[in-house]
Amino acid sequence: MDHSAPNKRSSALLTIDVQNDFVLPGAPAEIAGSLELVPAIRDLVLAYRKMNLPIVHVIRLYKPDGSNAELCRRAMIEGGKRLVCPGTRGAEPVDAIRPEADAALDIQLLFSGGFQQVGQFEWVMFKPRWGAFYATALEPRLKTMGVDTLVVSGCNFPNCPRATVYEASERDFRIILVRDAVSGIYGRGEKEMAGIGVHLMGVGECLRWLESGS
Repeated sequence: MDHSAPNKRSSALLTIDVQNDFVLPGAPAEIAGSLELVPAIRDLVLAYRKMNLPIVHVIRLYKPDGSNAELCRRAMIEGGKRLVCPGTRGAEPVDAIRPEADAALDIQLLFSGGFQQVGQFEWVMFKPRWGAFYATALEPRLKTMGVDTLVVSGCNFPNCPRATVYEASERDFRIILVRDAVSGIYGRGEKEMAGIGVHLMGVGECLRWLESGS
């Protein structure tokens, strides 16, 4: 029996840090290769919306004074770098995955640890560090919805998606990493993911899995 086998009907899609400041050309922290994978992430989002399955857009927000930044980035923010700054367009999810173009982030709610509902089965949440489970209510939220399987997409594999995958694995979630919907992924990383029971799929394979349920 494969205890790590993903379950479609009890799955949720995570998009991680798919925000303008990380994705758009010329953005303050543009991550190479991220813009090219946005269509794949959008295909996943549209499929999950169509099937009325949960979507959680996990985002990062840095206060202008750097007080909530990781130590390795704090001096940069303190020095005046504006990166996914609350209230700016750079902090917003890219238009391609937004359910409504004019649905601005509720910064107060997000900083309080709340989940901003942006669709019938779709939310935005703030993470204070690399992984989506660290000091957040993501685990109980998913458990309340009956989710046992996570489909992971976003930016940028060496940091936030990888940290999130390990945290999810520690909590016994079944995991699919969509390799062509995650920027910065590389061969050794894929082997490491497979080694902890993560199922690696391309977006086409993942969409077929969603449609077939197999």
